[in-house]
Amino acid sequence: MSVSALNSGLSGLKAYTRALDSSGHNVANASTSGFVPQQVSFQEQPAGGVIANISREGSSLASQELSGTDLTSEIVQSLQFKTGFDLSAKIIKTADELLGTLIDIKA
Repeated sequence: MSVSALNSGLSGLKAYTRALDSSGHNVANASTSGFVPQQVSFQEQPAGGVIANISREGSSLASQELSGTDLTSEIVQSLQFKTGFDLSAKIIKTADELLGTLIDIKA
């Protein structure tokens, strides 16, 4: 259980880091004409854990004047991604403590 928890926590850290990177990219390019923001979706893995998929929706040809980035949405998503990252880190910390306790019991 602890090893799978560590793997789930690590995959969560990677996925949420990737999602935060994408959100930062969208915010940094919010004033770029015709910029098409990236969309993040999370996918559960069969063996446990999660990955973040990055995609672009829409077309930069449709709007050469304005960026398609919604800053309000990006702020909310960044807060959600940060919370997910923090929870993944707590999973790793708890799994590490459990493994340490098991090692102490066996010693």
